[in-house]
Amino acid sequence: MNPSIIAAALLAAGLFFLGLAVARLGHRRPLAALRSACAGCFALAVGGLLVALGLNLYTYSRLSYEQPVAVIEFQQTAPRVFRARIEQFVSNEESDVSSESGPQRSARVYELAGDQWQLDARVLKWHAPANLLGLDAQYRLERLSGRYNNAADENSGTRSAHDLGLRQGLDVWRLAQRLRSAGWSIRMEAKRATNAAELMTMSTISRVPQSDES
Repeated sequence: MNPSIIAAALLAAGLFFLGLAVARLGHRRPLAALRSACAGCFALAVGGLLVALGLNLYTYSRLSYEQPVAVIEFQQTAPRVFRARIEQFVSNEESDVSSESGPQRSARVYELAGDQWQLDARVLKWHAPANLLGLDAQYRLERLSGRYNNAADENSGTRSAHDLGLRQGLDVWRLAQRLRSAGWSIRMEAKRATNAAELMTMSTISRVPQSDES
């Protein structure tokens, strides 16, 4: 079942119980009204939590190691300065990856300094029973950055890094990491993925690497 349907049902149930609590209070049944109010508040709280989680998960795309996640094109504008156009593929529940036109794309342009480029991503890997709710492995591109060939230039040269991630809702990835650090056993993994630095010389197809770095 889609988590958004569950959230909507809980919110509707919460409103129903709160309305029932008001009606019972009007009939001078305070204990019954209190029970209905508690049930309504609980349903609204859980439904609101699912909405916050869902808003954040909406920023992720389904992960398939066979599919490219972005096309990055570089154009040199000055010595060791490049114009990078990143065209990101978007494939989630709202974007049909099997459509004739392929995954939807979102293009942005940034300026990078250095000799190489690097792409960072967040990866969520779900386990049962979350898979039964339609939650597959997901990723979100986080940062595009420029790097230099040698350490001396890296320390003294112009640094350039651009945030690619959309911030909304409750941060599922960070929440999962904190719960695991606290010793909680949860049915998902939150990992980082970083591609090997590559020269900014030509159009490049970048894929989310199969990294186990957490």
